[in-house]
Amino acid sequence: MSKTIVKNYQGSKAYIITGPTSGIGKATALELAKHGTMILVGRNANKLEEIQHIIEQKGQHAVSVVCDLSDLVSIRRAAAEIIGLNLPIAGLLNNAGISLMTPAKSAQGWDLTFATNYLGPFAFTEALIPHLPDGANVVFIASAVEDPERKPVKLLGMKGGRYISAEASARGEWKEVGSKLPGADAYATSKQCVLAASLALAREDTRLHYNAIEPGITPGTGLGGDANVVLRFIFSRIVTLFPPFAQYRSTPERAAKVITKIVTDESGQTGIYYDEKGEPMQGSTLVHDPKFQDQVVTETRAFLAKVKV
Repeated sequence: MSKTIVKNYQGSKAYIITGPTSGIGKATALELAKHGTMILVGRNANKLEEIQHIIEQKGQHAVSVVCDLSDLVSIRRAAAEIIGLNLPIAGLLNNAGISLMTPAKSAQGWDLTFATNYLGPFAFTEALIPHLPDGANVVFIASAVEDPERKPVKLLGMKGGRYISAEASARGEWKEVGSKLPGADAYATSKQCVLAASLALAREDTRLHYNAIEPGITPGTGLGGDANVVLRFIFSRIVTLFPPFAQYRSTPERAAKVITKIVTDESGQTGIYYDEKGEPMQGSTLVHDPKFQDQVVTETRAFLAKVKV
């Protein structure tokens, strides 16, 4: 992107969104674009270009930054590129996420789900924090599957977050007696860490505002992309129509409006976990324990600091 074009954008607010090319991310990017310049961060340059084109066709502004959120090298390069844009960033939305049934590894050899959903967004956020203006909103997309006591989680046979340590999670190791559903422990633990970190950062840094959102059960988001097609259809199109799942059902467009409201909020709210309706909610007992929150953040920073890239 040329410096001339960037200069033309500097009069409006800018919002960073990761994973803006499909599902909730795409819907939110289009909704957020009504409020300022979008900085679109994703792995696929062609898909980023498509979303950028849609936004610009509406007379709005967008910038594309290619980044693989599971790869520290890519994250650091993307963060530096964003900082170099010198745009007035009002909000950062950590939306990108995956849920794999078959374990896979990142460029650094880490569990791909944990790296993409938590380690990457954490490292990305920490790289950008010093360059965000006072009062900027940092929002993480969390998930209620981290709470083992939540009724839908129990009915699905999930066991909630299974955190041992940041290093163990990166190796793809979780507490014993976990879920029998393939990939469930990796996903739930990554979201357990996302929520714990967002609450810890809110206590630690009063200059910025940190919040998390549970977007609801949203069919068609692409999570679980390697899952059996029949199983995905049964869950996303049928199971969610019945209690207790139905009350949490949402759509990408509905979730986008809730998320946008929180990302653009100027009230100064921080340290809040929002549900799919934009109302404060409670996560698991463990994730709301400040000692656990601090443990997750401390161990994550120590683990990432040891990585030579």
